Amino acid sequence: MPQRSDDKQPEFARRNRSEPVGRQAGDLGSAALARMGFRDPTLVLRWDDIAGKDIARIARPMKFSEGANGGTLTLRAEPGAALFLQHETRQLCERINAYLGRAAVTKLRFVQGPLAQKLIHRPPPKRPAHVPPGDPALSYKGPDSLRDALVNLARARAPRTPPRGN
Repeated sequence: MPQRSDDKQPEFARRNRSEPVGRQAGDLGSAALARMGFRDPTLVLRWDDIAGKDIARIARPMKFSEGANGGTLTLRAEPGAALFLQHETRQLCERINAYLGRAAVTKLRFVQGPLAQKLIHRPPPKRPAHVPPGDPALSYKGPDSLRDALVNLARARAPRTPPRGN
């Protein structure tokens, strides 16, 4: 089917090199949040601070729509938590508006459904710096690269705290 001349398709600058993904991640994230009505992404990103840890654990913002009478914030809430949140509507609206600095949210709407679990970034456990004395990896007489790998394995196997003498 021929394309009409008045159809505008986005033109991307062609480059003959690759770029880091992180360079455009902010733009893509902002565009996704803008489709859901969030002009300011901090409402979503700082939800734990705005709503408080107890409410943030059971509800998260989904969509924001502004109308003539004010804005409506749609929250996805854990099943059964929407009734509790209905009683907290006034205080929650005040917190959100205080954070935004204007009376943006006048109404809250709740959609019940399971929340996706938040990914918690935990640093990898620290490896002990010592290899237990008498470990066979220390007495290995072979290539250095294999010896180093065996010593690293011995460190990973070692208990996290050295044993205490009685």
